[in-house]
Amino acid sequence: MNITWTIKKFDALTPDELYAFLQLRSKVFVIEQNCVYPDLDDKDQSSYHLMGWENNKLIAYTRLVPPGISYPELPAIGRVVTSLDARRKGSGRELMKMSIDKARELFGNTSIKIGAQVYLKKFYESFGFIQTSDIYDEDGIDHIEMILNNH
Repeated sequence: MNITWTIKKFDALTPDELYAFLQLRSKVFVIEQNCVYPDLDDKDQSSYHLMGWENNKLIAYTRLVPPGISYPELPAIGRVVTSLDARRKGSGRELMKMSIDKARELFGNTSIKIGAQVYLKKFYESFGFIQTSDIYDEDGIDHIEMILNNH
């Protein structure tokens, strides 16, 4: 895959970029996973948005959240999503590697926290994330908190 990566603060997004990532999040989290949840949670405005484009189509996205918004002391990587046709081609791995690198550039060499869907635990562990909570229900889907310690 030939992915072009861009990262922008909320107020630098174009309307088309905003629409593209909201549409991708909706397609995957609401429609595919059949989960009605409050996607618009007032965190987008404070976050950085990492977008992976292929042929002018958004295929991969994460939200990089500064410390003090999702978690009091740590930055977070959230809304990790790849389009259906981009899966099983390495785009998810590239997305997470890029997300970790960009989070460390933006927020310093600090630990990073995520709220992960349980079925993706091994995927996140492959990047060094460690489970730090019991399983909890978030919008009808089992989740766990995980931390990637700084190095």
